[in-house]
Amino acid sequence: MAGPITALWQQRHQGTLEGVNQCQLSWVSLTPGQSNKVIVIANGRIESYCKYQELFFDLINQGYHIYALDHRGQGLSQRLTTDLEMGYVDHFDDYVTDLHRFITEIVKPQGYQHQFLLGHSMGGAISSLLLARHPTLFDRAVLSAPMHGIHLKPILRFLAEPLARFNDYIHRQPTYAPGQRPYYSKPFTNNPLTHSEVRFQWFKMLYQQQPQLRLGGASNRWVWQSIAGARASIAEAKNITTPTLVLQGSADHIVDNQAHRHFCQQIPQYSRLVTITDARHELLFESDQYRNIALTEICNHFASP
Repeated sequence: MAGPITALWQQRHQGTLEGVNQCQLSWVSLTPGQSNKVIVIANGRIESYCKYQELFFDLINQGYHIYALDHRGQGLSQRLTTDLEMGYVDHFDDYVTDLHRFITEIVKPQGYQHQFLLGHSMGGAISSLLLARHPTLFDRAVLSAPMHGIHLKPILRFLAEPLARFNDYIHRQPTYAPGQRPYYSKPFTNNPLTHSEVRFQWFKMLYQQQPQLRLGGASNRWVWQSIAGARASIAEAKNITTPTLVLQGSADHIVDNQAHRHFCQQIPQYSRLVTITDARHELLFESDQYRNIALTEICNHFASP
C-alpha cells in the first residue's frame, strides 16, 4: 500500500469484544480529526479488516470515521475449530448478534449524528439480517455483492444444503465440505474475484506476512448455515426500512445476482440495485475502472438527504 494509506493505518485503534458464547472478537476504528458521521464495515468470508486499509483511506478522505469488525472464526477474531484455517460457524445468526453487539456496545456510545453500514459478500447477508431485525440502527446502508444466495451449478442448488447438513451430522465434528481444504496460495490467472492484479497480490502478501489471518475452505456446517442465512436475508427483507443500495458485478460468479433482485423486490421503496458491467465479486478490491464506480455510488448514497 502507498505511504499515505500506511501512515493512516498506523493511527488505528484495535480492541476486542465478547461475542456469542464468549467468542473474542477483534475490531478496529480509524477516527482521525472530527466527524459526526461513521461507517460500520462488515467484511466477507475469509477476510479481515486488515485487508481494507485502502478503502478506509478513501472513505476517511470523504469525511467519515470507520469502525470494522472481524467476524468470529476469521481474521483476528477467535477461531472456532482446532483447524484454524477452516471456515466454520455454529449458527449464522451468531454473526448477526455479534455485529449488533459491536454496534450497540462500541459504536453507538461514540454519539455520531449519522451512522451508515457497508457490508460485503457474507457481510452483506449479515448486514441484511441486521437491518431487518433492527430497522432503526442506521440512516443508510450499502450491500456490496451481498451473499443473498451462493452461485451454484443447477444440480447443486437443491443438493448443496441437504448434502452439507447430512455430512455435518454424520461426522459429528467440523469437516471440510466436498472440494474444500485449508488455505493455499491461489494464482491470479482466471481468479473469480478481481481484475486487479496489484490488489490481488497485495492481499496474498498480507496472508504471507500475517499467517494468523489465513482462512481456507468452508466446513459442511458453514455451507448449510450460510445457505439458510442467505435465504433468511431475503425472507426477512420485508422488515427493512433503511434506504439500501445493492451493488453487484455482472461478472460475479461467487454470489447469485438473481437473489439480489429478489431481495430488492421485497423492499422496492427502500432499495436500489446497481449493476457494474463486467465487474467481478470483489467490487471494493476491483480494478479502478470498476472500483471507482462502486465508491462513487457508495458516497453518493451515504450523502443523500
